[in-house]
Amino acid sequence: MKKLLFITSVLALGLFAQKSQAQDIVDVAASVEDFSTLVTAVKAADLVGALKGDGPLTVFAPVNSGFAKIDAETLNSLLKPENKDALTAILTYHVASGKLTASDVAAALKSGKGKVELTTLNGGKLTAMSKDGGIYLKDAKGNYSKIAKTDVAASNGVIHVIEDVVMPN
Repeated sequence: MKKLLFITSVLALGLFAQKSQAQDIVDVAASVEDFSTLVTAVKAADLVGALKGDGPLTVFAPVNSGFAKIDAETLNSLLKPENKDALTAILTYHVASGKLTASDVAAALKSGKGKVELTTLNGGKLTAMSKDGGIYLKDAKGNYSKIAKTDVAASNGVIHVIEDVVMPN
């Protein structure tokens, strides 16, 4: 059932991609049910204004099932006001400055022999790599998240859908 919901959400996101040029990153994410946890977290971290800014930004957006892999107590704790800094660090680890399209990443992977390091807004590093026939992000802890859909355009950047939450140190 979760896979069916995920596939349906990715297909719906594809339908929004063409008309999303007029919408910013937050508006696009808010229009897709499978980003509801991400949108809740962005609001709790008070990052809505930053993600609605001029950009351009590249957002690696985890779907709800990715957030569900974090134990509920930890996730609920992160959403509390006293943990705003920790939540902000995690969320800004999912954002890179500039607009990196799938073709940009593919070109960088080709010239980087299958790997390319990306600097995130929180100053951390994500490694994009070719693996098992797909493109994955490897986080600072050595965990992987598959990029499930690319190039969802927004007026201030681009969104790439990922299957898991990536974590900084």
